[in-house]
Amino acid sequence: MSEFSQLQALTDRLLSAARQAGADQADAVALEAAAVSVDVRGGRLEHAERAEGVEIGLRVLIGGRQACVSASDRSERTIAEMAARAVAMAREAPVDDTLGLAEPGQLARDTDSSRLELFDPGPEPSPEVLQELALRAEAAALAVEGVSQIESASANHSRRRMWISGSNGFSAGYGRSGHGLSAVVITGEGLGMERDWAGESRVHAADMPAPEEIGRLAAERTVARRGARKPPTGAFPILYDERVAGGLIGHLVGAANGAAIARGGSWLRDALGEQVLPKGFDLLENPHLPRHGSSRIFDAEGLATAPRLLVRDGVLQGWTLDLATGRKLGMPSTANAMRGAGSPPSPGVTNLELTPGEQTRDALIREMGRGLLVTSMLGASINGTTGDYSRGAGGFWVENGEIAYPVNECTIAGNLRDMLLRLTAANDLPDWRGMRVPSLLVEGMTLAGA
Repeated sequence: MSEFSQLQALTDRLLSAARQAGADQADAVALEAAAVSVDVRGGRLEHAERAEGVEIGLRVLIGGRQACVSASDRSERTIAEMAARAVAMAREAPVDDTLGLAEPGQLARDTDSSRLELFDPGPEPSPEVLQELALRAEAAALAVEGVSQIESASANHSRRRMWISGSNGFSAGYGRSGHGLSAVVITGEGLGMERDWAGESRVHAADMPAPEEIGRLAAERTVARRGARKPPTGAFPILYDERVAGGLIGHLVGAANGAAIARGGSWLRDALGEQVLPKGFDLLENPHLPRHGSSRIFDAEGLATAPRLLVRDGVLQGWTLDLATGRKLGMPSTANAMRGAGSPPSPGVTNLELTPGEQTRDALIREMGRGLLVTSMLGASINGTTGDYSRGAGGFWVENGEIAYPVNECTIAGNLRDMLLRLTAANDLPDWRGMRVPSLLVEGMTLAGA
């Protein structure tokens, strides 16, 4: 616990200052973070950066009003000024009777995150080690025939510790580490240039794939895009590759967020207990997965987290709630509060998994016959109230059940409520993602190409 003692002491000082300034309730956050990133290009170091620091945040509540302030200075003067400013801001804020800390009986009793293995105990990699990893990824990418250049190969490492304390008696923290490696590759020249990428991140260095694997995959994805052109226009089945399928389910998750429901701005606002996915689909949130970067024992309001089904057998089971949105909707919190140093809690999700299907992605390609395999997305026009959906896309045109040629500069459109009820899932559920979603086939979407 010694590594957290400074952070805990900072939150205690913030709470004491808030009480002295006249706050009814308060909670405080102290964050300590350090990150190193290295970019290489052409076999040489292109850019290296290190950032580190401590940030503190304070939220005060007075008679149904709240305000949040943050700072990077930790002096007694700054903390006293933060508390005074927050109290003054709160007194001018509008009244919201749903605001307030958790009751002591609601708080998590188990706050030991060590079993989740969120912090790599190994030595911090030096910039030289990160550079070597990036150079290995770059070299592997350059070895693939058809690659014209490497836009960048990057390696990074981060460590972060956080402590939260509240006037309700909650006081706990956790540490997280992260390792990442990516490569962006280019093929062709001028107007015929195409690019793609590959990247992975893990909590523990031992769980990272080899740099050569990442560089080679980025290159192979890029070379496959040579000669991309527009697809035809019409109504076709669309197969979302597992690289991008999580974004489609992300729209469902966002629409089931309690904040959107409470303000009436969600296309799922009347869908509780209704079919939102085909039968057989479950969408599970499991915040307790070991060695996953977003896992957590307690949420940002001190409530104990637990696995839960957002969707069971295709039926929407509930909203994603923190304390305030739960009170607005007359429901208990689902322990999904998240926050930063300078912001109040808001609902968010961690570690989602969608039920995979039984067929391979290639089998779904054969089954679709003629349509589009989407591997990249760009831009978005999504109406959060109606679910109308339009996005730019790139990928591969499928003809007679086989990939025919790469595709770019097209738009796919539909309505999310209808699209999600016409899903077929492949069996290629990815590992290590915050949102584990297999490739998804959607029937009858509108495609605008040539």
